[in-house]
Amino acid sequence: MSLRQRLLLLLSLTVAAAVAAVSWTVLLRIRHVFEQRDQEETALFVSQFQREFQHRSAELAAAVDHIAASERMRTMAFELSQSGDPSPYVNEAENLARDAQLDFLEIIGPDGKIISSAQWPARFGYPEPAASETGPSETGKEPFLKREDLPDGTTALGVFAVRTIDGAQPPVRLVGGERLDQSFLADLPVAPGMTIGLYTDANSSTTMVNLNTGASAPVLAAFDPVRLLGPNGTVPAAIQYKSLIDAARTSGQQTSGIVNPNGPAGPREASLSATAIPLKNQAGNVMALLVVALSRSGMVDAQQHIRAIAYGVAAGGILLAIAFSLWIAARVSRPIEQLARAAGEVAAGNWDVHVPERGRDEVSVLAHSFNHMTGQLTSQRERLIQSERVAAWRELARRLAHELKNPLFPLQLTVENLARARQLPEAEFDEIFKESTTTLSAEIANLKAIIGRFSDFSKMPRPELERIDAKDLIARVASLYATAAATKDSKIEFETDVDPAPMPLDADPELLHRALSNLVLNAMDAMPEGGKLTLSAHPKGKGAELRVSDTGAGLTPEECERLFTPYYTTKQHGTGLGLAIVQSVVADHHGSIAVESRAGGGTTFIITLPGAAALEAVS
Repeated sequence: MSLRQRLLLLLSLTVAAAVAAVSWTVLLRIRHVFEQRDQEETALFVSQFQREFQHRSAELAAAVDHIAASERMRTMAFELSQSGDPSPYVNEAENLARDAQLDFLEIIGPDGKIISSAQWPARFGYPEPAASETGPSETGKEPFLKREDLPDGTTALGVFAVRTIDGAQPPVRLVGGERLDQSFLADLPVAPGMTIGLYTDANSSTTMVNLNTGASAPVLAAFDPVRLLGPNGTVPAAIQYKSLIDAARTSGQQTSGIVNPNGPAGPREASLSATAIPLKNQAGNVMALLVVALSRSGMVDAQQHIRAIAYGVAAGGILLAIAFSLWIAARVSRPIEQLARAAGEVAAGNWDVHVPERGRDEVSVLAHSFNHMTGQLTSQRERLIQSERVAAWRELARRLAHELKNPLFPLQLTVENLARARQLPEAEFDEIFKESTTTLSAEIANLKAIIGRFSDFSKMPRPELERIDAKDLIARVASLYATAAATKDSKIEFETDVDPAPMPLDADPELLHRALSNLVLNAMDAMPEGGKLTLSAHPKGKGAELRVSDTGAGLTPEECERLFTPYYTTKQHGTGLGLAIVQSVVADHHGSIAVESRAGGGTTFIITLPGAAALEAVS
């Protein structure tokens, strides 16, 4: 991955992470604010409900107190205590309830049984638990919630008050009440977006007895969505409140949750934040549930708006990151890439490369330093090449002079002998002349050989490549020198070790033959007392590895380091060009040559050549 791509990725991830973190924080804050607002509105409505409940309870208590204190009720209570016959008053409760505008009113005799009932006249003579559970004086007792059975088999929830008629002995009581239903909710102020309901059948239950322990526990009746009433009738999608209401019925505690009238898969903007509040009687039993639901559309819209803004900001930030990365690429990464390419070209040998210099920043200073460095390297290279050329010519002249000095001295002596022999008799002169011409011919031939070797080194021909097999190359060299090695007095043992697998090479067979021949001759010279000479060839990677080994005296590490240096030789007689020529031939074939040796342990020359396919790739 390039620097430009890494910068783009880093900047994009940074922008995306920052936007995501900010958006997540804002969304949480919005959710917290809306939840807090919903809690406050719910608490406000509950407070209003409680105030209305208390107001209705106070009105109810006042109405029942007014009936209990009326002269009409006192007279009826006195007559009941005197005659004990309640039959004349069977319909009295209905008339009194109508006059006082009460939904429920019952007159309870001294024995705790109903004398008259406004809501169910047929209950005459039935006991009324609400009256029997009260104390001797109910004046000032708070109204309470109670479920009242109706003639049609249903029940109704109401607020009730119990009062004793003044002066009646034994006591006669009144139980009066008003319904707690949708009309009660209709009088409550409802905020926009708020849905309210009253579940009035929350505690209709049966009792289950544990046969092992004998303990009994109430079993809640199944949830009935028809029982959830709002100010205008049944609450829409009441079945969706089932889990919330059941949880509040079971725990007896205020329960909150999310309700979606369209079902769990419905749109989030239609969801409601609902709270179910238990309404309990004096014994702590849940008699009804007040349900308050607030629309979450505002919060969902705000969250979606924030998400849309976040996506827009993220997209804009990523675009900005792309533009910024492109700017950085133009200012930083592209000059660095140019420097990298220029450094590669310098490493490849092109020291004339130049990097553009723009501005005065650090990258420009680096480019200027690079250009200055390449300029210095170029000038130093020219001076070094010139120095090397002068040194090479001096070394060549020294070597040539040294090599020519040896045959010139015998030539000089021979000429001087001929000059002195001119004064001798003809017979002696002829003898000396014959010996001198033989010497002259030999030394002149030596001079030609020396000059020929220097000429060969100075103009090494380029390889003429053809497809050959390394096995054939080894076989050719072995057939040439194996017989000669066997006939020498030293009895050099010649051995080959060639892998049978094909080892195709694209090479010049003549040049490689000369190089291997040079190594074989050096190996034979290294074993004047005889020894073992081994030629081997084995595949190495896609190429081949050729080895020429001897068991001679070996070389020191210093000699191994300088062995391929031109004009360096370990022989008493030699130009020091043989191994330099071998190295040049191997290098022209894109191969390498190395030497392994230790004093007294023989020497091995290792030539590694690329295979035919590898050489084509290099070319």
